[in-house]
Amino acid sequence: MIRYIMTTKRPHVIVTGNEKGGSGKSTTAMHLVVGLLRDGLSVASIDLDSRQGTLSNYLFNRQKFNIDKGKNLPMPEIRVVEHSKENKRDAAEIEDEQHLSDTITELSASNDVIVIDTPGADSILTRVGHSFADTLITPLNDSLIDLDVLARVDPSSLKIQNPSYYSEMVWQQKMRRAKRDGGSIDWIVMRNRLSHLDARNKREVERLLLDLSERVGFRQVSGFGERVIYRELFLSGLTMMDSIEVFDTKELSLSHISARQEVRGLIDAISLA
Repeated sequence: MIRYIMTTKRPHVIVTGNEKGGSGKSTTAMHLVVGLLRDGLSVASIDLDSRQGTLSNYLFNRQKFNIDKGKNLPMPEIRVVEHSKENKRDAAEIEDEQHLSDTITELSASNDVIVIDTPGADSILTRVGHSFADTLITPLNDSLIDLDVLARVDPSSLKIQNPSYYSEMVWQQKMRRAKRDGGSIDWIVMRNRLSHLDARNKREVERLLLDLSERVGFRQVSGFGERVIYRELFLSGLTMMDSIEVFDTKELSLSHISARQEVRGLIDAISLA
């Protein structure tokens, strides 16, 4: 039986999830962590992808940058939760849920927000992680290929045939969350790597997402543009929200400023207040 320890203070839990790799989950999670820290909130991160560990590695790079450069860039509390080693599925699911619940309870005493990054593949821990979300953010590359993670689209009519396995999974975790503590999940689909061109593909994705959002219950926001700078900052553990403090202001281009505004727009869309 899973034990839930109730605390008087409950942080807002943000989960980044998408079963397709390369959608920008960890980059999104990292920018949320730093952006919220710079808003004056206390933040913790939980990496559920212990094998790849992109978010935790990003944060460890940031720790090293602070040490090597003598900086004091804001840092979250960092946790990595590993998958259960139980062979039986039911036992593994109980253990994964208990371990994550205990980690969230531990971090709740000293943090306003907990950001959880999930693996880019289906697993018991991925599903359990989704069920703890107050806000679920699904970054989605802005293409018809990547839309497949949310729905099956008829190739002839370009109409939605039915929701995908991932959409069904999110619905199941919404029910799981409601059963556990009566809470609800605000699902945000974030259109990522947006092109600056008004292409037909871009318009079709927007139309299909609008239709699908009404069926399965998410809201969509504009995410991050296709900018090399997001990927270049990984090794130093930096984000666009650090740019003014770390870089010479003369080096900041319009693209840098726009990237900061993109992150700011996502944080505002979460509506923590």
